[in-house]
Amino acid sequence: MDLSNINFWAVIVATLSTFVVGWLWYGPLFGKVWMSLVGLSEQQIQQSNMGKIFGLAFIFELIMAFNLAIFFYGGGGGGILTGGTGALYGFLTGFGWISFALAVNSLYERRSWKYMLINGGYWTLSLTLMGLILGLWQ
Repeated sequence: MDLSNINFWAVIVATLSTFVVGWLWYGPLFGKVWMSLVGLSEQQIQQSNMGKIFGLAFIFELIMAFNLAIFFYGGGGGGILTGGTGALYGFLTGFGWISFALAVNSLYERRSWKYMLINGGYWTLSLTLMGLILGLWQ
């Protein structure tokens, strides 16, 4: 596996983009609905160890962005060449793999469709943006 084609700055920016999307998605857009669906209150969220949560989330999302970059560029052939292709592959990863994996688990957990759509939508958008960044910034 050839990692020389991977732009590690792009991987870091792609990772950070998930925090921006997450802040919007689980904040002003769907935050109150999501908190209700998972049974969390504002007080419980404020009392949680956000440093630990954000730190681990960063590490996990960095691994995800790096894995996506390996799919794109790790074969040594130069990989994808456009932001559009990166966005498409990111979308397919988020929608086709992650959203449906979450949906399967959610079915067994007896979660609502709203829960599935909120979480699946977040990952679809996040990975689409990751793919766009990795595709544009080679």
